[in-house]
Amino acid sequence: MQEEEIALRALEPEDIDVLYQWENNMDIWEVSNTLTPFSKYQLKKYIEQAQLDVFQTKQLRLIIELETSKTIIGMIDLFDFDAFHQRGGVGIIIHKEFRQRGFAKEALSLFANYCFNNLGLHQLYANISITNTASIALFESVGFELSGTKKQWRKTKDGFIDECIYQLIR
Repeated sequence: MQEEEIALRALEPEDIDVLYQWENNMDIWEVSNTLTPFSKYQLKKYIEQAQLDVFQTKQLRLIIELETSKTIIGMIDLFDFDAFHQRGGVGIIIHKEFRQRGFAKEALSLFANYCFNNLGLHQLYANISITNTASIALFESVGFELSGTKKQWRKTKDGFIDECIYQLIR
């Protein structure tokens, strides 16, 4: 899948070093609800499983790369995939060097269209902490709407914060 400046592609075994670096970056653990580091062995197994059908694994992770240089700039995930109810959760990360350049919006739009047009989904949702204003702006910019707030849902080093639920329904 590709757009003007970016492409979304399946995970490859060569992506293990990037996955290892990002999955073990404690600065983003709060956003991804991660509590423990991942080993390269675990990530290798994950990449092998990622080659299976989304209907089997109930998840899909794609690499976001620049179309011209093939530089990896991020990842986008479909999780909690439910074929019967035609819905799934979405998560996205863009490496800090490539933020504020429109790549996340382009990737999220492309991914949402893929989920609706190819996977037959009716809706996507995202769980976003109330303090993550950049993610809220991103999801709203592609049509996601606030549908609820879970009070004091996430424990942070500074205490509990609310988590917003955003939905895109087609």
